[in-house]
Amino acid sequence: MPDIVEEGPTKSALKKKAKEEEKALKKAEKAAKAKQAEQAREAAGEPDYAVAHYGKLPLHQSQSRPNRKRTDIATLSATNDSEHILIRARIQTSRLQGNKMVFLNLRQRTDTIQAMLAVSDKQVSKQMVKASSLVHGTVVKSPESIKSCSIDDVEIHVNELWLVAGVEGRLPFSLEDASRSETAPEVEGQFSKVLLDTRLNNRIVDLRTQTNQAIFKLQHAIGDLFRDYLNNNGFTEIHSPKLQGAATESGASVFKVGYFKGNAFLAQSPQLAKQMAIAADFERVYEIGPVFRAEDSNTHRHLTEFIGLDLEMTIEEHYHEVKELLDGMFKTIFQGLKEKYAKEIAVVGKQFEAEEFKWREETLTLTFREAVDLLVEDGVDREILDDINTENEKRLGRLVKAKYDTDYFIIDKFPLELRPFYTMPDPNDPTLTNSYDFFMRGEEILSGAQRIHDPEFLCQQMLAKGVDPESMKGYIDGFRVGCPPHGGGGIGLERVLMLFLKLNNIRRASLFPRDPKRLEP
Repeated sequence: MPDIVEEGPTKSALKKKAKEEEKALKKAEKAAKAKQAEQAREAAGEPDYAVAHYGKLPLHQSQSRPNRKRTDIATLSATNDSEHILIRARIQTSRLQGNKMVFLNLRQRTDTIQAMLAVSDKQVSKQMVKASSLVHGTVVKSPESIKSCSIDDVEIHVNELWLVAGVEGRLPFSLEDASRSETAPEVEGQFSKVLLDTRLNNRIVDLRTQTNQAIFKLQHAIGDLFRDYLNNNGFTEIHSPKLQGAATESGASVFKVGYFKGNAFLAQSPQLAKQMAIAADFERVYEIGPVFRAEDSNTHRHLTEFIGLDLEMTIEEHYHEVKELLDGMFKTIFQGLKEKYAKEIAVVGKQFEAEEFKWREETLTLTFREAVDLLVEDGVDREILDDINTENEKRLGRLVKAKYDTDYFIIDKFPLELRPFYTMPDPNDPTLTNSYDFFMRGEEILSGAQRIHDPEFLCQQMLAKGVDPESMKGYIDGFRVGCPPHGGGGIGLERVLMLFLKLNNIRRASLFPRDPKRLEP
C-alpha cells in the first residue's frame, strides 16, 4: 500500500488565516475599549465619595512646610509590613483591571515598587482608580515575588494619590518600550523599538528609564573613583580656562569663536594648563572638565564635546612611573564599580547584554611593534599598519581577548609621527616616543606620554609639526623658568563608561550629547 503524504495548508490559506486572526484581534481590542468607555461613563454618573483622597495638587510654591516624613522606595522590605508611608514617585506604568482595580509601577531613580488601588468603601472610588505623584498608602508583604519591580517582596496599597506634576499630551514613546532589551525582536502590534535618534530628540523622557538612571549613576561613580584615587596619591584638582588664545594641538580640530575684537579657541584639552601647573611646582595635578574637538566624525565613539579626566605629574626617574600610576587608577576604578555598583551594572545589563568586563592583576603591556606583529600574524598587511585604525584596534582587542583573556591592555612606544609636538622622543630610537595608549574592549580610552620640558627642544619639535612657537609664547615661557620632567594622560569619561558597559554608542553615555549633527537638546 503506497504511503500517503499529507500536504500542509497552502500559502493563500495561511495568509487568509493570518488576516482572520488579525481581524479578530482588532475586534477584541475595540470591544475592550468600548467596555472601558462604558465603565468610565458609569463611574462618572456615580457620586465620588473619595474626592478628598486624590487629584491634582495646587502649584507648588513652597506654601507650607509641615515636615511630613517621606520614604525612599529603596528602603522598603517585608520588615515594613503594615506601615503607613508617604512617597513621591514617578508613575512608570499603570495597568487597569476592570473598573475597580489598578496596578501602578512607581519609580524613584532605579528603584521600583508595585502599588495597588482597589475600590473600597469611603476611601477609594471608581473615579479615583481612573485618576493617575504623591502616594499615601500601607506597605503590604507580597505572598509571591513581584518580578516586574526591583522591590519584589512588598507592595503599597494606596489610600491617597495626588498628582504633583502631570504630562501634557502624549509621551513620544512608552518607558516600557524604551527599556526593552536591545536584542529583543520587534513584534508588530505589541511593542515598537525606540531608535536612538528618537531617544535623543526626547532625551528627558528617555533619561527616565531605569537603564539610564543606572548609566549616569555609574558615570558619577567613575568620576568619584578617579578623584578619590588621585586625591589619595597626592594630586591637586585644578580648573583651567576653556577659552584659549591658540590651538592646543592642531588648528584642524579646534573651534574658533569670536572674542571681542579678535578670536579665541575652545580648549581641545587642558594639556597646556596642566604642564604650566607642573612648571609652577604643583607636582601632581588633575582636572575633570569639558573638552572640545571640532572633528567632523560621525562615529559610534566620537563627540565634539565630552568630559575629560586629565592628569599630569612630575617624573623622578622614568616615564613608566606615570603609566603605572594610571594603570593602578584604572584597576581601582574597575574594582570599585564591580564592588560598589553591582546593582546598577545589573540594571544596565538587562537592556545591554554584555560579557562581564575583564582585566588582569598584572596588566598586559605591548609595544606598538608587538601590537603590529599580532595583527600581521592574523593576516593584516604590515604596509597599512603605520597607524592602527579603528577597525584594526577592534581586531587587536579581539586577538588580545582570545590570547590573554583580558578586555584591558596598554600599548607603549608609539611612533613619533603619530604623537603631538610636546611628546618626548625615545632616547634610544628617535622615531619612537615615550608614549602610551590604554584600551578597553579594543578601543582607546587614554592617550598619554612624557612631555618635552626643555624649551629649545620643544620649539624644534613645534616647528617640525608645523606649529609656530610665537603663537604659544606664554606656554613656552613656562619652561624657560625651569620645569621638571613630567608626564600624564587624558581620558574620555563617556568612552570609558560606554566600553565598560558595552553600550555600543557613546551618545548613550552622554547626558545631552554633542556631535557634528546635534546641538539640541
